[in-house]
Amino acid sequence: MVQITVRDNNVDQALRILKKKMQREGVFREMKQRRFYEKPSEKRVREKQEAVRRARKLARKRNIGE
Repeated sequence: MVQITVRDNNVDQALRILKKKMQREGVFREMKQRRFYEKPSEKRVREKQEAVRRARKLARKRNIGE
């Protein structure tokens, strides 16, 4: 559960914080994916591509750190 506090009646700032938290948790990406039905074969392909992308990103970060 996500909870955002509004300070000094600054709703715009609270809304920005909420959107940032939702973006980090992947809520927007999940909403976009659930808009249409995704076949199980397409889902497997997409998840495999995402795993490869994450692995490459992690490898790049490790190489930069060295």
